[in-house]
Amino acid sequence: MSIAASARGTDVLLVLLSGGASSMMALPADGVTLEDKRETIERLLKAGATIGQLNTVRKHLSAMKGGRLAAASQATVVTIAISDVVGDDPSTIASGPTVGDPTTFADALAVLEAHAGREYPAAVVRRLRAGAAGDIDDTPKPGAVELRRSHVTIIGGGRHVLAGAAVAAQSLGYRVHTLDRPTVGEASQAGPPLLAEAMRAFRSGDRLCVLAGGETTVTVRGAGRGGRNQELALSIAAPLHQHARPAAVASVGTDGVDGPTDAAGAVVDHTTISRALAAGQSAESALAANDSYTFFDRLGDLIHLGPTGINAGDLQVVLLTD
Repeated sequence: MSIAASARGTDVLLVLLSGGASSMMALPADGVTLEDKRETIERLLKAGATIGQLNTVRKHLSAMKGGRLAAASQATVVTIAISDVVGDDPSTIASGPTVGDPTTFADALAVLEAHAGREYPAAVVRRLRAGAAGDIDDTPKPGAVELRRSHVTIIGGGRHVLAGAAVAAQSLGYRVHTLDRPTVGEASQAGPPLLAEAMRAFRSGDRLCVLAGGETTVTVRGAGRGGRNQELALSIAAPLHQHARPAAVASVGTDGVDGPTDAAGAVVDHTTISRALAAGQSAESALAANDSYTFFDRLGDLIHLGPTGINAGDLQVVLLTD
């Protein structure tokens, strides 16, 4: 922010963004502490809030997000971004520090109210209520004069991940079918519809690779350990067990980190349930406890990539053969 504010009208401020910046680039607004923000976002995450909802709140608890970084500068602002969000909305990538924010304080307050089963820090609630009442200036909106010198280009994202995966699958002899519909919603419920779509695309004699991408959410109800990709994969284990053909499904975070774990995701196949039962494990119980990491760790079916240094969303791969 100091660099942005000190830049002159003849300068160019170059901003490089990728997924993950919403949580890694933080400057709490007046009256709100970093711990207030962390606690609020953690509670919303556990309540299953979407990335759009999370970033609506983040923007209104920040002195930098929601266009405030670009608005603080007299320079021409050039933003180059790699997207991790469905639809590649620049105002959602990294909570849009250099673009107009279509959301309001009232929207942010509504997100908290929609997840009212949890208690939020008093300073957070106080700020959002004050903003909704018009006592605090809202974030700069699309078309705002102070953002007229700000320009954004998206150079990578989920569509590039899918294209790269398609090339890899074709090189291995698979026919590739890429789903247009993004994988979103509750992770524990998103798997079976994904598998059903893949099976509808299957033809006799196929070596089929179905690709999908997006970002799911997890409503934490248990005390287990896992992440959205591991939970999505686990939700497919039972349907795959009923499948008559060899099949495998992987769900992976492109950043190499799935939730608070050291895994990027997990893989399931038509033998997962049988192997789990032999090991004394229950997929249903693991899902109920949000304990997908333990389930897959015991089977050796976690996917470990290590942090990749970039985030372009999640990738699902379904392989089907006769």
